[in-house]
Formats: sequence, structure tokens, C-alpha cells
Amino acid sequence: MQFYRDGYRPGDPDVQPAAPEALVRSADLPEEIDVLIVGTGPAGTVLAAQLAAFPGITTRIVERRGGPLQVGQADGVACRTVEMFESFGLADALLREAYWVNEVRFWSPSEADRSKIARTGWVQDTPEGLSEFPHVIVNQARMQQYLLDHAARSASRLTPDYGIELVTVTVGDGEYPVEVTLRRTEGPRDGEEFTVRAKYVVGCDGARSNVRRAIGRELRGDAANHAWGVMDVLATTDFPDWRTKNVIQSAGKGSLIMIPREGGNMVRCYVDLGVVEAGDSEIRKTTVEQLTAVTNAILHPYSIDVKSVAWSSVYEVGQRLADRFDDVPAEDVPARLPHVFIAGDACHTHSAKAGQGMNVSMQDAFNLGWKLAAVLEGRSAASLLHTYTAERQTVAKDLIEFDKFWSAFVAQPTLDPAHPELGGVTAEAMQAEFARQGRYTAGLATRYLPSLLTGAGTHQDLAEGFEIGTRFHSAPVMRVADGKPVHLGHAHRADGRWRIYAFDGTDGGGLREFAEWIGTSEDSPVVRFRPEGADVDGVIDVHGIFRGSHHDIDVTALPEMLIPRTGPLGLQDWEKAWAADPRDDIFAARGIAASGAVVVVRPDQYVAHVLPLTARAELTEFFAGFLVEQRATARR
Repeated sequence: MQFYRDGYRPGDPDVQPAAPEALVRSADLPEEIDVLIVGTGPAGTVLAAQLAAFPGITTRIVERRGGPLQVGQADGVACRTVEMFESFGLADALLREAYWVNEVRFWSPSEADRSKIARTGWVQDTPEGLSEFPHVIVNQARMQQYLLDHAARSASRLTPDYGIELVTVTVGDGEYPVEVTLRRTEGPRDGEEFTVRAKYVVGCDGARSNVRRAIGRELRGDAANHAWGVMDVLATTDFPDWRTKNVIQSAGKGSLIMIPREGGNMVRCYVDLGVVEAGDSEIRKTTVEQLTAVTNAILHPYSIDVKSVAWSSVYEVGQRLADRFDDVPAEDVPARLPHVFIAGDACHTHSAKAGQGMNVSMQDAFNLGWKLAAVLEGRSAASLLHTYTAERQTVAKDLIEFDKFWSAFVAQPTLDPAHPELGGVTAEAMQAEFARQGRYTAGLATRYLPSLLTGAGTHQDLAEGFEIGTRFHSAPVMRVADGKPVHLGHAHRADGRWRIYAFDGTDGGGLREFAEWIGTSEDSPVVRFRPEGADVDGVIDVHGIFRGSHHDIDVTALPEMLIPRTGPLGLQDWEKAWAADPRDDIFAARGIAASGAVVVVRPDQYVAHVLPLTARAELTEFFAGFLVEQRATARR
């Protein structure tokens, strides 16, 4: 983390000085807004945190509740989500508070007595090497509060406007084409309606989204046919695996998934309530006492004595998906630009079994946020916004298909060896499938196909471990300036900038020549697409990774692009040059070719392209596909 670049200031460095725009923020919503976010759920809070990095963009977020969420339904935080939190500087706080899911243990009917359960095995929750971060558990309300606090500490001082719900949305013409009617839901002005105009509106308002209805989108899919009860309990027990994640199958009494919660004592129990008719309202009347009784029946010969229930619910598994995530009909895409978007549960719903709901919702917003900022700041044409639906609707469709399979799989009865004709799943098959699906449940299976923002794999062999279209898989490096071991991916901040990671060849000269060219040539993307007066790394942030020891590199002799002078004081940035960590060589770990490589990474941490260090024209041509040419004069 860098601070004091604008000059010394006392106090908490996480609290940024307020921008002039933030200091004149009105108590009421302004009549004209750049971006209006509807809903403070997972998607809404990520979008707010991301847009808060741009105080020149007028962003407001409204929520019909009177205050922040206190108890949330979601709790599983995938490795990919923790990686995203690191880009906001929030991973350390999250990991300190959360429960770390290290193992999944499996229980099935005992061979000696099928009325009892016995442990049959275990798997590592996240396969080794997938991420530097673990899969963790923390309440959804806390996740959202981290992001809201981050937005409030930003230069934008962005905070939600509570007690306001959306009524209507109409898209017209002009600079602020979206007219929104809002209604106050509490206080002395309860029921009062008022209108604002926005350039863009994003509906993060859940499965019953008013924004989705307003743009004529519908959730379509399969009706629910399997019910689960869920409860967060504080209990005493003789069950030995109370503080590990468990998948428990009984003989005829149902299935149980147990996931420990943060804090050392609370555990979430997902209780199988069996097949139900779609729309069965009776199942929702299942009480905590009934859920506890089913839990104890499944756990026999063990039991739990529930002392307190923090939260409980009954839900039915159903998978539904919107055909598009914006207001433009598919047939009108070539001629019309989107101005209203939906994200999260507003455009896809599914079960909690795969633990992906909150995580995928957050990734929706992370995909959209930097694109809105690029368009509003004039760095990209508004046509860039078409890529949101193109990319995220495909991801959601894959999630729906996986959830259908996974929900059915974990709900299967256990196979009775005495009656194999009745069907079911063996303990070994259950354990093997959990291990096989580790990459997906870690949130790391998303792969964007070649497009405007994702290059072809022609040169993928130059950096085999940085697969184009997937998230940038971080690895350890040494910071040249001070010898600090750091994960390279942690240099990536949620600030809307593109990253270029240039890996040196074995001759030691390729990287220096590349850095000199990209910082000075009129043909380089850094020069062509940087606005006048902006820092040299304001749009594209270039990092160099050397093969040798950091002790052998004179930082002051590096090309200026790797030690640029930026900020109002023109201070040198000492955090652009890196060397291989001798304990864990990134060149070997990620398959970097002897000739070196250029790895281009999107603002949302996905690998966009891999090119040779010598592919100068091809690199600039790639950026020209989505950035608006500025051709600024390089600042010295």
C-alpha cells in the first residue's frame, strides 16, 4: 500500500482525503446522476466500492431497507472472491475474521449398523496450488459492510441512501437518458416520490428486482422441486467433526451439510427436507425444532443440543436465468447502447449448494464497474458496455447448469449395498466428486472466450500458467527496491487500470528494451491512450519481472517506465520492478518461456492476452480495440 504520494498527512492511511466533489455531496439525491445503483446486496456493494475510486463520477446507491443488512443468507467466500477483496485492500481483515475451510469430511451409514453414521474419508477443501488464498466463511452482512466501509473511506465518501425504493425506470434520450422514480420508505417523508435522471442504472435489487421488471426481462428456468432447511446454531455436541465442513448421508433419514461459521462456535446446518411440489407453501412452515429433530436423526449416534439459533430459513432449489443482463434487445445490439443493467440475483438464481450465489454476484459487478468507469471517464467508447451481458450471461448459464447437477448430486440417497436396485451414491463417489469439482467451487472455472477484450491463444505457450481468459494466477516475487517478498497479483488494485506484466527473457535485455519502448514510443499503447496531464501509468500500469536476483538489479538504471515519477509531487514509484523469488520461481511456476512474455491483465484481474516481448504493433492494436486514442505527451 502506498500513501503520502500527495504529501504527508497524519491519521489512518486507509481513509483517503475527500475529493472536492465529495465535500459538496447533498443530503438528498441530485437531480442528475452518472450511475444509480439500486440495492446494497453483494453486487451493489462491490459496484459501489469500485466506482468509489472515481470521485469525478457521480455515483449514488439506494436501498429500500432503513439501514445496513444485519444477518445475511450467504456465507461461503470462494478463493476467487478473496482475490478480488485483495484488490480493494480488504483481504487481510476478511481472513482475520473468517472461518477457514481446510477440509471436507464425509460421513455415511456404518457398515456394522446402518442406523448409525461413520466417517468414511476426507478431502482437502481447495486443491493445492489453485490460489494463495483459502475458501472462507463469513456472514454476508459482514462482507457487504467491508465494501461499504471501503467506499465511505474513499475520496468519493460514497455511502448508501437508505429508506428509498425504486418505482419506475424509463429510458429516453439525452445526456441523462434514464428517468427513475424513487419512493421514500420510512421517516417523516415516508411515501414521498421523486425523480432523478441518470446516465446508467444498475439493478442489484435481488430476485424480485424492480429494475429487471422495468426493462422487461424475466427469470426463466426450472421450478423448485427439492427443499432444504438451513439454520445457524450455537450448540453443544458429541459429534467429533463439529468444527470441520461435513457432508453427511444417512440411511433413509436424509442428508446434512454442516459448515462451521466464524467466531469459533457457530455452525450452519443445511438439512435435506426432500422432494416437494413446486409452490408447496407448507414446507416453508418447517420450524427450527423440526429442523433440529431431523438433524439429530441424521447424526445418530451423535447429537446436538441447540442453545441458540442466530438465523434460519427454508428454501426450495430452483434455477432461473435472464436472457440478457441489460435493456437492449439482442436484435438491437448493433444500433443501440445499454443504459440499464442487472446483476446478481436480479438476473440469475440458484441453490446455495455450490456456494456460488454471493460470489458470482460480486463478480458480475466487478466485471461491470470498471467498464462503466472507462466509458464515463472517456477512456473507452460506450460500446464497451455490450461486453457485460456477453461475458456474464454465459458465466451465469454455466453456473445454472452446474447447480442443477450439483444440487441433484448432493441430494442423492446413500447406496444401500443390500438393495443396490434402489440406486443412490456411494461414499467413495461422493468424496471423489467433491474433490473433482474443487476448481469450480473455488470460483476459478470462469474463462472468457476470445473477444474485443480477450486475445486469441496464439502465443499462450510463452506463459502457460497465465491462461488467457482466466483470472491472473498470482505467484510470489521479490520487490527489487527493498527485497520484500510479495505476491505479484497483489500489485493489482481495483482502480480501473489495465496491467501489463512483462517477464524478462534469459538474455536480460528483452525486458529493458520493451520497457523503454512502451514508455517513450509514440506507437506504444501507454503513450497513445493516456489522457493529457494524466500520470504515465494512469491507464496502463506496467510492471517488469526479472529472472535474476533482486540484488543484481540497479533500480535507478531501469527504464523510466519501471520507476516512473507520478502524482502531484512527481515522486518515483518504487513498486514496478520485481525479481524471481528464489524459493518459488515464478518463471518456472507459471511456465514463462526463455524468450520472455508480455501478460496483459484486465482491470477485473482476468488475463486478456499473452504476447512476445517483441510484439509491439500487436500489443498496441489489441488496446486500440477498446481504448480511445489520446496520444498524450509523455510527462517527464
